[in-house]
Amino acid sequence: MTVSVSLGAPRPSHPRRRDVLAYLSASVAAFTLAPAVRAQTPQATIASRMGDGQRFDSATLTDIARQLSKKPFVQPPNDLPDVFSNLNYDQYVSIKSLQPPIWSMEGRGIALEPLHRGFVFANAVDLFLVEDGAVRRTGYDRSQFNFNGINVPNDLKDIGFSGFRLISHPAEGKPFEFAIVQGATFFRALARGQNYGAIARALTLKPAEAKGEEFPVFRAFWIERPSIGSTSITVHGVLDSESTTGAVRMTFRPGDMTIVDVETTLFPRVNLEHVGLGGMASTYFYGPNDPRDADDIRPAVYESSGLQMLNGQGEWLWRPLQNPETLQISAFVDNSPRGFGLLQRERSYETFQDDDQRFERRPSLWIEPLGEWGQGSVQLLEIPSDAEINDNILAYWRPKAPMAAGSEVSFAYRQYWGWNAPERPPLATVSGTRVGRGNGGRRRRFTVDFSGDMLGDNWPTDLKSVLTVGPGVFQNLKLLPYPERKTVRVAFELDPGNENACEMRLILEAGGKPISETWLYRWTP
Repeated sequence: MTVSVSLGAPRPSHPRRRDVLAYLSASVAAFTLAPAVRAQTPQATIASRMGDGQRFDSATLTDIARQLSKKPFVQPPNDLPDVFSNLNYDQYVSIKSLQPPIWSMEGRGIALEPLHRGFVFANAVDLFLVEDGAVRRTGYDRSQFNFNGINVPNDLKDIGFSGFRLISHPAEGKPFEFAIVQGATFFRALARGQNYGAIARALTLKPAEAKGEEFPVFRAFWIERPSIGSTSITVHGVLDSESTTGAVRMTFRPGDMTIVDVETTLFPRVNLEHVGLGGMASTYFYGPNDPRDADDIRPAVYESSGLQMLNGQGEWLWRPLQNPETLQISAFVDNSPRGFGLLQRERSYETFQDDDQRFERRPSLWIEPLGEWGQGSVQLLEIPSDAEINDNILAYWRPKAPMAAGSEVSFAYRQYWGWNAPERPPLATVSGTRVGRGNGGRRRRFTVDFSGDMLGDNWPTDLKSVLTVGPGVFQNLKLLPYPERKTVRVAFELDPGNENACEMRLILEAGGKPISETWLYRWTP
Protein backbone atom coordinates (compact mmCIF):
# COMPACT_ATOMS: atom_id res chain seq x y z
CA MET A 1 0.00 0.00 0.00
CA THR A 2 1.21 3.49 -0.86
CA VAL A 3 0.36 6.48 1.29
CA SER A 4 0.66 9.81 -0.52
CA VAL A 5 1.29 13.25 0.88
CA SER A 6 1.74 16.52 -0.99
CA LEU A 7 2.77 19.37 1.23
CA GLY A 8 2.59 23.11 0.97
CA ALA A 9 3.33 25.65 -1.69
CA PRO A 10 6.15 25.22 -4.20
CA ARG A 11 9.59 25.41 -2.67
CA PRO A 12 12.18 27.19 -4.82
CA SER A 13 15.03 24.91 -3.89
CA HIS A 14 16.15 22.05 -1.70
CA PRO A 15 19.22 22.80 0.42
CA ARG A 16 22.34 21.63 -1.32
CA ARG A 17 24.42 18.91 0.28
CA ARG A 18 27.04 21.52 1.04
CA ASP A 19 24.36 23.90 2.35
CA VAL A 20 23.07 21.23 4.75
CA LEU A 21 26.58 20.83 6.08
CA ALA A 22 26.95 24.59 6.22
CA TYR A 23 23.82 24.69 8.36
CA LEU A 24 25.40 22.17 10.69
CA SER A 25 28.57 24.21 10.81
CA ALA A 26 26.61 27.40 11.53
CA SER A 27 24.75 25.73 14.37
CA VAL A 28 28.05 24.60 15.82
CA ALA A 29 29.58 28.04 15.39
CA ALA A 30 26.79 29.56 17.45
CA PHE A 31 27.72 27.46 20.48
CA THR A 32 30.87 28.03 22.55
CA LEU A 33 31.75 25.75 25.43
CA ALA A 34 32.76 27.22 28.76
CA PRO A 35 35.85 25.65 30.39
CA ALA A 36 33.77 23.97 33.11
CA VAL A 37 31.58 22.30 30.50
CA ARG A 38 34.48 21.42 28.20
CA ALA A 39 35.84 18.96 30.76
CA GLN A 40 32.62 16.97 30.41
CA THR A 41 32.55 16.86 26.63
CA PRO A 42 31.87 13.63 24.74
CA GLN A 43 35.45 13.82 23.43
CA ALA A 44 36.72 13.76 27.02
CA THR A 45 34.51 10.75 27.79
CA ILE A 46 35.77 8.97 24.69
CA ALA A 47 39.43 9.69 25.48
CA SER A 48 39.07 8.41 29.03
CA ARG A 49 37.46 5.11 27.95
CA MET A 50 39.08 4.27 24.62
CA GLY A 51 41.68 6.88 23.77
CA ASP A 52 45.32 6.94 22.76
CA GLY A 53 47.32 3.98 24.11
CA GLN A 54 44.34 1.97 25.38
CA ARG A 55 43.12 -1.43 24.25
CA PHE A 56 40.27 -1.55 21.74
CA ASP A 57 37.06 -3.30 22.73
CA SER A 58 33.85 -2.99 20.74
CA ALA A 59 31.79 -3.63 23.89
CA THR A 60 33.44 -0.61 25.51
CA LEU A 61 32.58 1.51 22.48
CA THR A 62 28.92 0.49 22.82
CA ASP A 63 29.07 1.36 26.50
CA ILE A 64 30.50 4.80 25.65
CA ALA A 65 27.42 5.48 23.50
CA ARG A 66 25.20 4.21 26.33
CA GLN A 67 26.99 6.47 28.82
CA LEU A 68 26.67 9.53 26.57
CA SER A 69 22.92 8.93 26.19
CA LYS A 70 22.44 9.47 29.92
CA LYS A 71 23.87 12.98 29.66
CA PRO A 72 22.51 16.07 27.84
CA PHE A 73 23.66 16.57 24.29
CA VAL A 74 26.67 18.87 23.98
CA GLN A 75 27.34 20.68 20.73
CA PRO A 76 30.83 20.22 19.26
CA PRO A 77 33.11 23.16 20.09
CA ASN A 78 33.58 26.11 17.77
CA ASP A 79 37.35 25.90 17.42
CA LEU A 80 38.05 25.95 13.67
CA PRO A 81 40.41 28.84 12.79
CA ASP A 82 38.90 31.51 10.55
CA VAL A 83 41.45 30.80 7.83
CA PHE A 84 39.67 27.46 7.24
CA SER A 85 36.06 28.31 8.13
CA ASN A 86 36.06 31.14 5.55
CA LEU A 87 37.28 29.01 2.64
CA ASN A 88 35.21 28.65 -0.49
CA TYR A 89 34.79 25.27 -2.16
CA ASP A 90 37.64 25.66 -4.66
CA GLN A 91 40.05 26.74 -1.93
CA TYR A 92 39.08 23.83 0.26
CA VAL A 93 39.57 21.14 -2.39
CA SER A 94 42.96 22.68 -3.26
CA ILE A 95 44.32 21.54 0.13
CA LYS A 96 46.37 18.42 -0.61
CA SER A 97 48.07 15.92 1.66
CA LEU A 98 51.84 15.63 1.27
CA GLN A 99 51.91 12.23 2.94
CA PRO A 100 51.10 8.85 1.37
CA PRO A 101 47.85 7.37 2.68
CA ILE A 102 48.18 5.48 5.95
CA TRP A 103 49.11 1.79 5.38
CA SER A 104 49.55 2.36 1.63
CA MET A 105 53.22 1.27 1.78
CA GLU A 106 52.55 -1.87 3.86
CA GLY A 107 50.80 -4.07 1.29
CA ARG A 108 47.64 -4.27 3.36
CA GLY A 109 45.24 -3.94 0.44
CA ILE A 110 43.41 -0.88 1.77
CA ALA A 111 44.73 2.54 2.82
CA LEU A 112 43.33 5.51 4.74
CA GLU A 113 43.65 9.26 4.13
CA PRO A 114 42.47 11.71 6.83
CA LEU A 115 40.55 14.72 5.47
CA HIS A 116 41.29 18.32 6.42
CA ARG A 117 38.74 20.49 8.16
CA GLY A 118 37.44 23.58 6.38
CA PHE A 119 34.71 25.08 4.21
CA VAL A 120 31.46 23.54 5.53
CA PHE A 121 33.30 20.63 7.14
CA ALA A 122 33.88 22.52 10.38
CA ASN A 123 33.30 19.79 12.96
CA ALA A 124 36.31 17.88 14.24
CA VAL A 125 36.06 14.11 14.54
CA ASP A 126 38.71 12.08 16.38
CA LEU A 127 40.40 9.43 14.26
CA PHE A 128 41.86 6.46 16.12
CA LEU A 129 43.77 3.64 14.46
CA VAL A 130 43.49 0.16 15.93
CA GLU A 131 46.74 -1.76 15.38
CA ASP A 132 47.37 -5.10 17.08
CA GLY A 133 44.52 -4.30 19.46
CA ALA A 134 46.02 -1.00 20.61
CA VAL A 135 44.37 2.39 20.02
CA ARG A 136 46.49 5.17 18.50
CA ARG A 137 45.12 8.64 17.83
CA THR A 138 45.95 10.17 14.45
CA GLY A 139 47.21 13.68 15.16
CA TYR A 140 47.08 16.68 12.84
CA ASP A 141 50.30 18.31 11.59
CA ARG A 142 50.13 21.35 9.29
CA SER A 143 53.48 20.43 7.70
CA GLN A 144 51.82 17.41 6.12
CA PHE A 145 49.62 19.52 3.83
CA ASN A 146 50.10 21.75 0.80
CA PHE A 147 47.71 24.70 1.20
CA ASN A 148 48.21 26.10 -2.32
CA GLY A 149 48.43 29.77 -1.40
CA ILE A 150 46.14 29.77 1.65
CA ASN A 151 47.85 31.81 4.38
CA VAL A 152 48.01 29.31 7.25
CA PRO A 153 49.84 30.23 10.50
CA ASN A 154 53.05 28.31 11.10
CA ASP A 155 52.16 27.68 14.76
CA LEU A 156 48.82 26.04 13.98
CA LYS A 157 47.84 23.56 16.69
CA ASP A 158 46.35 20.10 16.27
CA ILE A 159 42.88 20.90 14.89
CA GLY A 160 41.93 17.31 14.11
CA PHE A 161 40.21 16.10 10.95
CA SER A 162 36.76 16.22 9.35
CA GLY A 163 36.65 12.59 8.21
CA PHE A 164 38.57 10.24 5.95
CA ARG A 165 38.68 8.54 2.58
CA LEU A 166 39.42 4.87 1.86
CA ILE A 167 41.56 3.65 -1.04
CA SER A 168 41.83 0.11 -2.38
CA HIS A 169 45.42 -1.00 -3.06
CA PRO A 170 45.03 -4.47 -4.59
CA ALA A 171 48.05 -6.70 -5.12
CA GLU A 172 47.18 -6.63 -8.82
CA GLY A 173 45.50 -3.78 -10.65
CA LYS A 174 45.31 -0.05 -10.06
CA PRO A 175 44.42 1.55 -6.71
CA PHE A 176 41.05 3.27 -6.58
CA GLU A 177 39.26 5.38 -4.01
CA PHE A 178 36.05 3.68 -2.93
CA ALA A 179 34.60 5.58 0.04
CA ILE A 180 34.46 8.94 1.81
CA VAL A 181 33.16 9.32 5.37
CA GLN A 182 32.73 13.03 6.11
CA GLY A 183 30.10 15.41 7.49
CA ALA A 184 27.32 14.64 10.00
CA THR A 185 26.77 10.86 9.63
CA PHE A 186 27.08 10.92 5.83
CA PHE A 187 29.23 8.56 3.80
CA ARG A 188 29.60 7.66 0.14
CA ALA A 189 30.96 4.63 -1.67
CA LEU A 190 31.32 3.41 -5.23
CA ALA A 191 32.45 0.45 -7.28
CA ARG A 192 35.55 0.30 -9.43
CA GLY A 193 35.24 2.64 -12.44
CA GLN A 194 32.41 4.76 -11.04
CA ASN A 195 31.95 8.38 -9.97
CA TYR A 196 30.49 9.39 -6.63
CA GLY A 197 26.73 9.90 -6.62
CA ALA A 198 24.22 8.83 -3.99
CA ILE A 199 25.12 9.51 -0.38
CA ALA A 200 24.24 7.25 2.56
CA ARG A 201 23.30 8.25 6.10
CA ALA A 202 24.14 6.20 9.17
CA LEU A 203 20.97 7.62 10.74
CA THR A 204 18.09 9.82 9.56
CA LEU A 205 15.99 11.74 12.10
CA LYS A 206 12.76 13.66 11.50
CA PRO A 207 13.18 14.62 7.81
CA ALA A 208 10.62 17.03 6.32
CA GLU A 209 9.09 17.79 9.72
CA ALA A 210 7.90 21.30 10.55
CA LYS A 211 10.44 21.70 13.37
CA GLY A 212 13.27 20.81 11.02
CA GLU A 213 15.37 17.74 10.41
CA GLU A 214 17.84 16.65 13.08
CA PHE A 215 21.33 15.79 11.90
CA PRO A 216 23.34 13.43 14.12
CA VAL A 217 27.14 13.73 14.05
CA PHE A 218 29.96 11.26 14.44
CA ARG A 219 32.12 12.06 17.46
CA ALA A 220 34.97 9.64 16.75
CA PHE A 221 36.07 6.72 14.59
CA TRP A 222 38.19 3.67 15.36
CA ILE A 223 39.60 2.17 12.13
CA GLU A 224 41.04 -1.32 12.32
CA ARG A 225 44.28 -1.83 10.43
CA PRO A 226 43.69 -4.40 7.66
CA SER A 227 45.74 -7.55 7.56
CA ILE A 228 48.32 -8.00 4.80
CA GLY A 229 46.57 -8.27 1.41
CA SER A 230 43.16 -7.65 2.94
CA THR A 231 40.06 -6.99 0.84
CA SER A 232 38.04 -5.42 3.66
CA ILE A 233 38.33 -2.81 6.38
CA THR A 234 36.25 -2.29 9.52
CA VAL A 235 35.35 1.12 10.92
CA HIS A 236 33.70 1.77 14.29
CA GLY A 237 32.04 5.04 15.22
CA VAL A 238 30.09 6.79 17.96
CA LEU A 239 27.24 9.05 16.80
CA ASP A 240 25.47 11.67 18.86
CA SER A 241 22.50 14.02 18.56
CA GLU A 242 19.94 15.80 20.70
CA SER A 243 17.63 12.76 20.50
CA THR A 244 19.92 9.75 20.57
CA THR A 245 23.41 8.31 20.69
CA GLY A 246 24.64 5.21 18.94
CA ALA A 247 27.48 2.81 18.23
CA VAL A 248 28.08 1.94 14.58
CA ARG A 249 30.25 -0.71 12.96
CA MET A 250 30.84 -0.54 9.19
CA THR A 251 32.76 -3.15 7.21
CA PHE A 252 33.76 -2.04 3.69
CA ARG A 253 34.60 -4.55 0.95
CA PRO A 254 35.60 -2.70 -2.26
CA GLY A 255 35.53 -4.16 -5.75
CA ASP A 256 33.46 -4.38 -8.92
CA MET A 257 30.60 -4.09 -6.44
CA THR A 258 31.47 -2.41 -3.14
CA ILE A 259 29.64 -3.95 -0.17
CA VAL A 260 29.24 -2.27 3.21
CA ASP A 261 27.81 -4.06 6.23
CA VAL A 262 26.36 -1.63 8.78
CA GLU A 263 25.53 -2.63 12.36
CA THR A 264 24.04 -0.01 14.68
CA THR A 265 22.86 0.13 18.28
CA LEU A 266 20.89 3.23 19.31
CA PHE A 267 20.34 4.62 22.81
CA PRO A 268 17.47 7.14 22.51
CA ARG A 269 17.47 10.11 24.89
CA VAL A 270 13.83 10.77 24.01
CA ASN A 271 11.03 8.82 22.35
CA LEU A 272 11.98 8.59 18.68
CA GLU A 273 8.83 8.81 16.58
CA HIS A 274 10.43 9.41 13.17
CA VAL A 275 13.58 7.41 12.54
CA GLY A 276 15.07 6.51 9.15
CA LEU A 277 17.14 3.34 8.74
CA GLY A 278 19.25 2.63 5.66
CA GLY A 279 18.83 6.25 4.56
CA MET A 280 20.17 7.54 1.26
CA ALA A 281 20.01 10.79 -0.72
CA SER A 282 20.46 11.49 -4.42
CA THR A 283 19.71 13.97 -7.19
CA TYR A 284 16.93 14.01 -9.79
CA PHE A 285 16.76 17.26 -11.76
CA TYR A 286 14.97 16.36 -15.00
CA GLY A 287 14.47 13.54 -17.49
CA PRO A 288 11.99 12.11 -20.04
CA ASN A 289 9.23 11.69 -17.45
CA ASP A 290 9.84 15.14 -15.93
CA PRO A 291 11.39 17.50 -18.52
CA ARG A 292 10.54 20.73 -16.61
CA ASP A 293 11.10 22.79 -19.78
CA ALA A 294 14.84 22.62 -19.16
CA ASP A 295 16.82 24.98 -21.39
CA ASP A 296 19.83 22.69 -21.49
CA ILE A 297 21.84 20.88 -24.16
CA ARG A 298 21.66 17.69 -22.11
CA PRO A 299 18.57 15.45 -22.49
CA ALA A 300 18.58 14.38 -18.81
CA VAL A 301 20.27 15.22 -15.50
CA TYR A 302 20.00 12.80 -12.58
CA GLU A 303 22.13 10.54 -10.38
CA SER A 304 19.37 7.98 -9.76
CA SER A 305 16.48 7.08 -12.04
CA GLY A 306 14.14 5.36 -9.61
CA LEU A 307 13.34 3.69 -6.31
CA GLN A 308 13.36 -0.11 -6.49
CA MET A 309 11.68 -2.16 -3.75
CA LEU A 310 11.34 -5.87 -3.02
CA ASN A 311 8.65 -6.03 -0.38
CA GLY A 312 8.00 -8.64 2.25
CA GLN A 313 5.50 -10.41 -0.03
CA GLY A 314 8.13 -10.84 -2.75
CA GLU A 315 6.67 -8.19 -5.08
CA TRP A 316 9.12 -6.13 -7.12
CA LEU A 317 8.16 -2.44 -7.32
CA TRP A 318 9.64 0.35 -9.43
CA ARG A 319 8.92 4.03 -8.79
CA PRO A 320 10.50 6.51 -11.27
CA LEU A 321 11.82 9.64 -9.56
CA GLN A 322 10.58 13.17 -10.23
CA ASN A 323 11.45 16.77 -9.48
CA PRO A 324 8.00 17.97 -8.36
CA GLU A 325 6.57 21.46 -8.03
CA THR A 326 5.70 20.82 -4.37
CA LEU A 327 7.21 18.57 -1.73
CA GLN A 328 6.01 14.98 -2.22
CA ILE A 329 6.18 12.31 0.49
CA SER A 330 5.33 8.69 -0.33
CA ALA A 331 5.12 5.85 2.18
CA PHE A 332 5.19 2.28 0.83
CA VAL A 333 3.76 0.29 3.73
CA ASP A 334 5.37 -3.10 4.26
CA ASN A 335 6.28 -5.81 6.75
CA SER A 336 9.89 -7.07 6.87
CA PRO A 337 11.11 -5.63 3.54
CA ARG A 338 13.59 -7.72 1.60
CA GLY A 339 15.36 -4.77 -0.02
CA PHE A 340 15.10 -1.26 -1.43
CA GLY A 341 17.36 1.31 -3.03
CA LEU A 342 17.91 4.22 -5.36
CA LEU A 343 19.12 2.80 -8.67
CA GLN A 344 20.72 4.32 -11.72
CA ARG A 345 19.39 2.19 -14.58
CA GLU A 346 20.64 4.38 -17.40
CA ARG A 347 24.19 3.35 -18.33
CA SER A 348 24.66 4.90 -21.77
CA TYR A 349 26.47 8.17 -22.45
CA GLU A 350 23.73 9.09 -24.93
CA THR A 351 21.13 9.31 -22.16
CA PHE A 352 22.86 12.30 -20.54
CA GLN A 353 25.55 13.51 -22.97
CA ASP A 354 27.38 15.17 -20.10
CA ASP A 355 31.15 15.10 -20.57
CA ASP A 356 31.89 16.36 -17.06
CA GLN A 357 29.41 14.74 -14.69
CA ARG A 358 29.06 11.37 -16.43
CA PHE A 359 25.81 10.52 -14.67
CA GLU A 360 25.81 7.09 -16.34
CA ARG A 361 28.73 6.19 -14.04
CA ARG A 362 26.95 7.00 -10.76
CA PRO A 363 26.42 4.04 -8.43
CA SER A 364 23.16 2.34 -7.64
CA LEU A 365 22.68 1.82 -3.90
CA TRP A 366 20.70 -1.20 -2.67
CA ILE A 367 19.83 -1.92 0.98
CA GLU A 368 19.35 -5.50 2.17
CA PRO A 369 17.99 -5.67 5.74
CA LEU A 370 19.74 -8.24 7.92
CA GLY A 371 17.20 -9.73 10.30
CA GLU A 372 13.51 -8.93 10.58
CA TRP A 373 12.66 -5.20 10.47
CA GLY A 374 8.97 -5.73 11.21
CA GLN A 375 6.23 -3.31 10.25
CA GLY A 376 6.91 0.09 8.75
CA SER A 377 7.30 1.74 5.38
CA VAL A 378 9.85 2.70 2.78
CA GLN A 379 9.58 6.47 2.66
CA LEU A 380 10.43 8.54 -0.39
CA LEU A 381 10.83 12.32 -0.26
CA GLU A 382 10.91 14.20 -3.58
CA ILE A 383 11.81 17.83 -2.98
CA PRO A 384 11.49 20.67 -5.53
CA SER A 385 14.86 21.71 -6.89
CA ASP A 386 15.95 24.43 -9.29
CA ALA A 387 19.58 23.27 -9.54
CA GLU A 388 21.26 19.98 -10.36
CA ILE A 389 23.68 20.17 -7.40
CA ASN A 390 20.84 19.72 -4.91
CA ASP A 391 20.28 16.35 -3.26
CA ASN A 392 16.50 16.53 -3.60
CA ILE A 393 15.69 12.83 -3.23
CA LEU A 394 15.67 11.01 0.13
CA ALA A 395 14.69 7.38 0.78
CA TYR A 396 14.78 5.31 3.99
CA TRP A 397 12.95 2.68 6.04
CA ARG A 398 10.71 4.11 8.78
CA PRO A 399 9.76 1.61 11.51
CA LYS A 400 6.12 1.79 12.56
CA ALA A 401 6.87 1.44 16.27
CA PRO A 402 8.59 4.37 18.05
CA MET A 403 11.88 3.80 19.82
CA ALA A 404 11.39 4.49 23.53
CA ALA A 405 13.64 6.78 25.56
CA GLY A 406 16.15 4.75 27.58
CA SER A 407 15.83 1.68 25.36
CA GLU A 408 18.51 -0.06 23.31
CA VAL A 409 17.63 -0.77 19.68
CA SER A 410 19.90 -2.73 17.32
CA PHE A 411 19.57 -3.23 13.58
CA ALA A 412 21.81 -4.23 10.69
CA TYR A 413 21.78 -4.06 6.92
CA ARG A 414 24.02 -4.59 3.92
CA GLN A 415 24.66 -1.94 1.28
CA TYR A 416 25.53 -2.76 -2.32
CA TRP A 417 27.15 0.06 -4.31
CA GLY A 418 27.61 -0.77 -7.98
CA TRP A 419 26.40 -0.78 -11.54
CA ASN A 420 23.32 -2.86 -10.71
CA ALA A 421 21.51 -4.16 -7.66
CA PRO A 422 22.85 -7.54 -6.46
CA GLU A 423 19.74 -9.29 -7.79
CA ARG A 424 17.34 -8.36 -10.55
CA PRO A 425 13.64 -9.16 -10.76
CA PRO A 426 13.04 -12.47 -12.61
CA LEU A 427 10.54 -10.44 -14.63
CA ALA A 428 10.39 -7.79 -17.31
CA THR A 429 11.65 -4.51 -15.89
CA VAL A 430 10.76 -0.91 -16.62
CA SER A 431 13.24 0.43 -19.16
CA GLY A 432 11.66 3.83 -19.76
CA THR A 433 8.94 6.23 -18.62
CA ARG A 434 7.96 9.22 -20.71
CA VAL A 435 5.36 11.87 -19.93
CA GLY A 436 4.06 14.69 -22.10
CA ARG A 437 1.05 16.77 -23.07
CA GLY A 438 -2.15 14.92 -23.78
CA ASN A 439 -5.07 15.66 -26.08
CA GLY A 440 -6.42 18.80 -24.50
CA GLY A 441 -7.17 20.16 -21.05
CA ARG A 442 -5.11 18.77 -18.22
CA ARG A 443 -4.63 15.41 -19.85
CA ARG A 444 -1.15 13.87 -19.82
CA ARG A 445 0.18 11.24 -22.15
CA PHE A 446 2.28 8.37 -20.75
CA THR A 447 4.40 5.65 -22.30
CA VAL A 448 5.96 2.97 -20.12
CA ASP A 449 8.43 0.50 -21.64
CA PHE A 450 8.97 -2.97 -20.15
CA SER A 451 11.96 -5.02 -21.34
CA GLY A 452 13.04 -8.63 -20.82
CA ASP A 453 13.89 -11.85 -22.63
CA MET A 454 10.32 -13.10 -22.28
CA LEU A 455 9.20 -10.20 -24.50
CA GLY A 456 11.30 -11.28 -27.48
CA ASP A 457 10.22 -13.30 -30.50
CA ASN A 458 8.24 -15.75 -28.37
CA TRP A 459 6.38 -13.14 -26.37
CA PRO A 460 3.11 -14.34 -24.77
CA THR A 461 0.13 -14.00 -27.08
CA ASP A 462 -2.22 -13.51 -24.11
CA LEU A 463 -0.15 -10.63 -22.77
CA LYS A 464 -2.17 -7.81 -21.24
CA SER A 465 -1.54 -4.66 -19.23
CA VAL A 466 -3.31 -4.06 -15.93
CA LEU A 467 -3.51 -0.35 -15.09
CA THR A 468 -5.25 1.27 -12.14
CA VAL A 469 -5.58 5.00 -11.46
CA GLY A 470 -7.00 6.76 -8.44
CA PRO A 471 -8.27 9.39 -8.43
CA GLY A 472 -8.66 10.29 -12.10
CA VAL A 473 -9.26 8.04 -15.11
CA PHE A 474 -7.18 6.67 -17.98
CA GLN A 475 -8.08 6.56 -21.66
CA ASN A 476 -6.70 5.18 -24.95
CA LEU A 477 -4.80 2.31 -23.35
CA LYS A 478 -2.60 0.55 -25.91
CA LEU A 479 -0.17 -2.38 -25.77
CA LEU A 480 2.61 -2.09 -28.37
CA PRO A 481 5.02 -5.07 -28.65
CA TYR A 482 8.50 -4.65 -30.11
CA PRO A 483 9.92 -8.20 -30.00
CA GLU A 484 13.05 -7.23 -31.93
CA ARG A 485 13.96 -5.04 -28.92
CA LYS A 486 12.51 -7.47 -26.35
CA THR A 487 10.29 -4.60 -25.27
CA VAL A 488 6.60 -3.92 -24.81
CA ARG A 489 5.34 -0.35 -24.61
CA VAL A 490 2.17 0.57 -22.72
CA ALA A 491 0.68 3.88 -23.85
CA PHE A 492 -2.26 5.71 -22.27
CA GLU A 493 -3.62 9.11 -21.36
CA LEU A 494 -4.35 10.27 -17.83
CA ASP A 495 -7.33 12.55 -17.28
CA PRO A 496 -6.94 13.90 -13.74
CA GLY A 497 -10.12 15.97 -13.88
CA ASN A 498 -9.86 18.53 -11.08
CA GLU A 499 -7.51 16.41 -8.99
CA ASN A 500 -4.00 17.55 -8.09
CA ALA A 501 -2.49 14.12 -7.39
CA CYS A 502 -3.18 10.78 -9.08
CA GLU A 503 -1.61 7.46 -8.11
CA MET A 504 -1.03 4.92 -10.88
CA ARG A 505 -0.12 1.24 -10.83
CA LEU A 506 0.75 -0.79 -13.92
CA ILE A 507 1.82 -4.39 -14.46
CA LEU A 508 2.04 -6.83 -17.36
CA GLU A 509 0.29 -10.19 -17.04
CA ALA A 510 0.20 -13.39 -19.06
CA GLY A 511 -1.61 -16.57 -18.17
CA GLY A 512 -3.15 -14.76 -15.24
CA LYS A 513 0.27 -14.17 -13.63
CA PRO A 514 2.55 -11.10 -13.45
CA ILE A 515 5.45 -11.19 -15.90
CA SER A 516 6.76 -7.71 -15.04
CA GLU A 517 7.69 -5.70 -12.02
CA THR A 518 5.04 -3.24 -10.81
CA TRP A 519 5.34 0.31 -12.10
CA LEU A 520 4.17 2.98 -9.65
CA TYR A 521 3.79 6.66 -10.40
CA ARG A 522 2.31 9.76 -8.85
CA TRP A 523 1.18 12.52 -11.17
CA THR A 524 1.04 16.07 -9.83
CA PRO A 525 0.60 19.30 -11.79
